[in-house]
Amino acid sequence: MKSAEIREAFLRFFEEQGHTRVASSSLIPGNDPTLLFTNAGMNQFKDCFLGQEKRAYTRAVSSQKCVRAGGKHNDLENVGYTARHHTFFEMLGNFSFGDYFKRDAITYAWTFLTSELWLNLPKEKLWVTVYASDDEAYDIWTKEIGVPAERMVRIGDNKGAPYASDNFWTMGDTGPCGPCTEIFYDHGADIWGGPPGSPEEDGDRYIEIWNNVFMQFNRTADGVLHPLPAPSVDTGMGLERVSAVLQHVNSNYEIDLFQSLLEASASAIGCANEGQASLKVVADHIRSCGFLIADGVLPSNEGRGYVLRRIIRRACRHGNKLGAQDSFFYQIVAALVAEMGDAFPELKGQQAHIERVLKAEEEQFAKTLEQGLKILEQDLAELKGSVVPGDVVFKLYDTYGFPMDLTGDIARERELTLDEAGFEREMNAQRERARSASSFGMDYNSLIKVDVPTVFLGYDANHGNGKVIALYKDGVAVDVLKEGEEGVVILDQTPFYGESGGQVGDRGYLLAGGSRFDVRDTTKTSGAFVHHGVAVLSDLAVGVEVSAVVDETLQRATGLNHSATHLLHAALRQVLGDHVQQKGSLVDSQRLRFDFSHFEAIKPEQIKALEDIVNAEIRKNTPVQTEVMPIDEARKKGAMALFGEKYGDTVRVLTMGGDFSVELCGGIHAKRTGDIGLLKITSEGGVASGVRRIEAVTGATALNYLNQAEEQLKEAAQLVKGSRDNLIDKLSAVLERNRALEKQLEQLQAKAASAAGDDLSASAVEVKGVKVLAARIDGQDGKALLALVDQLKNKLGQAVILLGGVHEDKVVLVSGVTKDLTTRLKAGDLMKQAATAVGGKGGGRPDMAQGGGVDAGALDAALALAVPFVEHAN
Repeated sequence: MKSAEIREAFLRFFEEQGHTRVASSSLIPGNDPTLLFTNAGMNQFKDCFLGQEKRAYTRAVSSQKCVRAGGKHNDLENVGYTARHHTFFEMLGNFSFGDYFKRDAITYAWTFLTSELWLNLPKEKLWVTVYASDDEAYDIWTKEIGVPAERMVRIGDNKGAPYASDNFWTMGDTGPCGPCTEIFYDHGADIWGGPPGSPEEDGDRYIEIWNNVFMQFNRTADGVLHPLPAPSVDTGMGLERVSAVLQHVNSNYEIDLFQSLLEASASAIGCANEGQASLKVVADHIRSCGFLIADGVLPSNEGRGYVLRRIIRRACRHGNKLGAQDSFFYQIVAALVAEMGDAFPELKGQQAHIERVLKAEEEQFAKTLEQGLKILEQDLAELKGSVVPGDVVFKLYDTYGFPMDLTGDIARERELTLDEAGFEREMNAQRERARSASSFGMDYNSLIKVDVPTVFLGYDANHGNGKVIALYKDGVAVDVLKEGEEGVVILDQTPFYGESGGQVGDRGYLLAGGSRFDVRDTTKTSGAFVHHGVAVLSDLAVGVEVSAVVDETLQRATGLNHSATHLLHAALRQVLGDHVQQKGSLVDSQRLRFDFSHFEAIKPEQIKALEDIVNAEIRKNTPVQTEVMPIDEARKKGAMALFGEKYGDTVRVLTMGGDFSVELCGGIHAKRTGDIGLLKITSEGGVASGVRRIEAVTGATALNYLNQAEEQLKEAAQLVKGSRDNLIDKLSAVLERNRALEKQLEQLQAKAASAAGDDLSASAVEVKGVKVLAARIDGQDGKALLALVDQLKNKLGQAVILLGGVHEDKVVLVSGVTKDLTTRLKAGDLMKQAATAVGGKGGGRPDMAQGGGVDAGALDAALALAVPFVEHAN
């Protein structure tokens, strides 16, 4: 069976068992700070397992795209060198949310794997593990399924702590957990390795192909396991692994899914396809890079973008090892789309964007590699001894993406070795910093627990009645908030919008008899709306009825800006291209801020086009329509999902201007586009690699902005004794006059420097047959000092010159060495000493160098370094 056929068979089998087919979620986990990337099929269902989300179904099946290349789950360094490690893989999974449990989960797995109607694997080839104390699962396998005891393995706490076992799954240090049962396939005696639990279990003979996780406990911070009221099931089967089994190959890289990628990689690089490890790296990495970019990740120096950058550079390095001469990685995207585009349509829609991102990053890496070589050459030149320190190797690796093996090759050419142990210490320290900075230690039991979700009334009104169902002070549940105390109020229903989708939370107040609670912000946690504020009048108690009143002025202005954001998003895709994806937003009553993917600054004419398009839609004054529908129906309608948002099975679809803008959004909006009044873009700039930011104002704020601009225009005209009509001409004349004066000033400075040069040359001293001149000349910039050094070299013959002075509160330094001396005396070396002495840095060519610093008091001492520099030269 081909990989695509296996995927479809799995999904169809579980659909026939009453499971709902659920699309793969994004590789960017929705509203989950504990994960860098989606790394398992259960990630999108986490809140279902935690009991914080209810869906229309209790059984689900999916084929989830996963990445393990950063953070806690990181397989990056193994990829290409083992048979089964990947940065990207597909996890086929079936899930039960308080529905079926161990017996059905085990039966489904066995039936799908061994039935003649499905995968028809030979039963005698399958081994099974269970948690050591899970007698229930053991009995189901042996007594009901019929797996003989000799192919059953009990695995206990083999990782050094209670419940730390290959067969006990945990979501974190606390939270849902439970025993596992895993199914292994025996590839045969001709392959080295032993069964699970044996000393040879790391071999390739016995390969895990299925894992059933039985979530039946909740572990609290004290380590105690409490039975869950609704035990659940999370299972996973790696598509690549089971494809290798069914296609009778031992390595995942030999399956059909990889063969076309390996061929395309070899063709793009210009090498033979001979199973090289580096070629496997490239074929693997094109999958993770392509899918990450399609899901909105862009290369950067932090977070997810940094991991993507590392993967791209690793692929490029391995391509270079195979002989690639030019950019090649982006050329493989077409093969990836051909292989996986039908199952994952986002690849097809983003193909051109993925290619553009990869090509740009590869070209940037080529420049970075060149920089790294220069730094390495400098470090090697200053090296004392024959071992390159580990921190130097790590700096090149971490800062410049310079691979250790390339550093090793260059070192060997100079008969040097690398401090590999020191490099590993630096790497381990970095990993430890990454682990300590992650959020995997989150205690899910510390979250606010509210059994009944808040009903939101704000789509229809900005005031309403509700009942206080919970109060919190300093994170602890209380029965009463006393007058003057800050805290949190949760109502059974509310008109207050909770911050989400980039829109800030509502403000206002709650009234209950003689009590008043001022709401200063509103947020959401799971299904509950959380009102943050202070009891300003009398006490507020759990159970009382309140009148909830939203600040209508703030909410209305915020809603107008939110609607304008949707129009701007649509206009951006129209002007710049379909690659534009939202990367974040902030909408409040004063402005809107919109971050989006784009690789270059927006031109002034494009800014104007954006404003024209949005304002044309505003003037049409069309109704803003909202519809509630199943998410699959919304996708068919063409609705776009907003970055970072998590959507349920039923969604709100916001349509503006007919089909001009169709997006999923739960925010508060205008009734008609004309309510927005006017949009004016106030700024545009970059916020990260490949991410731009636009800020804009609307309505009355936009009018105020334009009025202020008009006043500034009038003031500028008055300053140049002109009017609005001739302001450009007046400014041009002023600038032309300034340029003429600057030229005159340069000429006068040159004459002054020339005169000074005549006087300075007489003060040179002779040291070891070389004329040495060090002098202080304040008030001159670097350009003037450079010209003076050139003049002095011509006058003095064989000479070493160091000039310095204070210009605009900073120390300026210039050094020069006549060319006949540069084999033993280098201007750059002298400059490093002098610049360091004044608290700065500098460098340059052997015959001319520049630098500077901040310590003017040390300038004379720095200039005095010129004579000993020549005295101590070889």
